[in-house]
Order: sequence, then structure tokens, then C-alpha cells
Amino acid sequence: MPPKSLYNLSQTAGANQSGFVPGVSEGDLLAAADGTSAKFAIRCAIPSLYLLIIAVGLLGNIMLVKIFMSNSAMRSAPNIFISNLAAGDLMLLLTCVPVDASRYFFDEWMFGKVGCKLIPVIQLTSVGVSVFTLTALSADRYRAIVNPMDIQTSRALLWTCVKVVGIWVVSVLLALPEAVFSEVTRIEGVENGSFTACVPYPQTDELHPKIHSVLIFLVYFLIPLAIISVYYYHIAKTLIKSAHNLPGEYNEHTKKQMETRKRLAKIVLVFVGCFVFCWFPNHILYMYRSFNYNEIDSSLGHMIVTLVARVLSFCNSCVNPFALYLLSESFRRHFNSQLCCGRKSYQERSTSYLLSSSAVRMTSLKSNAKNLVTNSILLNGNSMKQEMTL
Repeated sequence: MPPKSLYNLSQTAGANQSGFVPGVSEGDLLAAADGTSAKFAIRCAIPSLYLLIIAVGLLGNIMLVKIFMSNSAMRSAPNIFISNLAAGDLMLLLTCVPVDASRYFFDEWMFGKVGCKLIPVIQLTSVGVSVFTLTALSADRYRAIVNPMDIQTSRALLWTCVKVVGIWVVSVLLALPEAVFSEVTRIEGVENGSFTACVPYPQTDELHPKIHSVLIFLVYFLIPLAIISVYYYHIAKTLIKSAHNLPGEYNEHTKKQMETRKRLAKIVLVFVGCFVFCWFPNHILYMYRSFNYNEIDSSLGHMIVTLVARVLSFCNSCVNPFALYLLSESFRRHFNSQLCCGRKSYQERSTSYLLSSSAVRMTSLKSNAKNLVTNSILLNGNSMKQEMTL
């Protein structure tokens, strides 16, 4: 017979949309008759992994938001969306990940009725912010590539901020039912044992978990992914077509602008790919459990799959900044500058550039006029640089 702890884990681990419901009593896993050394290894290794995920995620996402907010040249529509992704990830890292890690030290649900109502809402809100922001980013890339000469204005940035607020409002509203139905309940285990858990639906209703898992999969995964796929299909179609129909007079300028926007489109596609890779196992696992509610596999292999899916979900909250670091030379330069406290040398280079520019402008009125025209062109073309100063 499987250990009592594995049975408890199987009965409750899939009770949430993500596969890491706050009410899972993994502490019972440590009661298995595997010896003190096994208990110690589990108590140390897995929470340590969670701590690493939190540390890496906080470093990357805080740095990303700081870079985008402190550099005016990087305050563009796509970068605002990317910062919003980072904000949602930070919320999940600071709330749900520590709660999940704590269950390896405590056998019972430790956060009371308020925590049982609030934490699932925060978790689902974070997932909503991520997937809806990725959808909005894909739509933004579609518009940018279909209209390559479109100039970004302050009004466009304001409209982007309105969209970000709308994403948060919709995500919170969709997550509110979790607070309505979630409750702390006592789960009856094997050998007359029991433990408390936070579950997101009534235990007596077998239809509820099935409906819940299907709706979560559709709203937070399949439908957004289908919309994103349609956008990227048209993006690819437009790029292929534009490669043969660039206007001759503005050929060089258009090529550069299209290359910039193509690069950002690739970055967004990588973000989407990471989201799919990290969240797909959880959705499948949750639906499997929901449709086999009374016949849950309590084997060690099933438990390991559950833990891997859970860790993958958390990893999605720390991977985007480092994907951006690998794909964007400009972001990588700013990131390294922040880490190495390179602001001073950057300011010295900027001062040197300004002094040399002043000397050049003083040589002749003709040279001065040329510089003014050049600066004007750079300012007017700032939207292309902001399109991806990355």
C-alpha cells in the first residue's frame, strides 16, 4: 500500500487550477516510512529550490522594471507590457511560492480562512496577468509590423497604460470566484487519519472540479494561445510579403525599422513559448485529476510529476528577464551596468560626448545646422528606438 502521505498528496495536490493549491499537505509526505535521512533531504532540498526560484525571480524582475522605468528611452508600449508581466510574476513569487514552500515544514494548512480565500485569488490573478499581457503584446506586435511606419506618441503610451489597468481588472474579476468557493476543510486520509487543506470547490460535488478545470484550461491557456497563434500567423505572412515589397526611396529606413520590430516579435514569441512550456503540464495534470477525482494515482511517480509541474510553473515567473537578457543586447548592457554599478562610467561617457558635440557645433554655423537636423531626425525617429531599445 502506498504511504499515507502520498495518498494525501494525491487527494489534494490537484485541487487548484495550477496544480499547486495552497491546501496541499505535502508535510504528510515526510511521514512516509523512508527514514529520517529521506525526511531531512526532502525538507531541505525542495524548499531550497523554491528559495532559489524566489531569489532569481526577484533579482530579474525587479531589475527589469527598474531599467524600464529609469530610462526614458525604454518607456515604450511593448516595454510597458513586459514590465506588467514582471509585476505579475513578482506578485506570485512573493505570495504563492513561500506558501507552497511552507507546506514541506507543516502538515496542516497554516494560513487560516482568510489565506485560503486570498491566496488562490492572487495566484489566479497572476496567471491571468501573464497570459492576457502576452496576448496584448502579440496584438501590439501585429499592429507594429502591419503598420511599420506608425509613429508612437504619448497618447499611444497612455492607451497602453489603460490596457494594462484593464488587464489587471479583468484578471482580478475572473479570479474572484476562487475566493467565493475556496474553503478550509478536513480531508479524510487512510488508516483513519485526516488533515486540513484549502480546496477551491465543494468536496461533495464531483461535477464542479471538472467544470473548473475545463474553464481554467480554456480561459487561461487554450483561447489566449489560439489568439496569439492567429496574430503570429499574420505577422509571419506580413513579414514574408513585405520582404518583396519595400518602397525604394525609404528602403534602408524601412528595413531597419522592420528588423527592430521583428526582433521584438521574436522576443515576445519566446515569452509565449516559455509560458506554454511551464504551464501546460499543470493544466493537463489538473484536468486529469478532475476527471479521475475518485481514482487518483497515489504512486511515487505521480507525486514526482506533480512536484516537477509545480516547480515549472514557478520557474515561469523568473525566466522572462533572463530570456530578455540573452536576446536583447541593449537590455543586457543596461542589466550589466546595474549589476556592476556602471552608472558613473556611463555618465562620464555621456558628459564626454556632450562636450565633444559642443566643440563640433562651435566650429561653424553650417556644422551646427547639420547637427540640429540630425538631432531632429533622431527625436522624430525615437519611436523606432523605443519600439525596442532592447
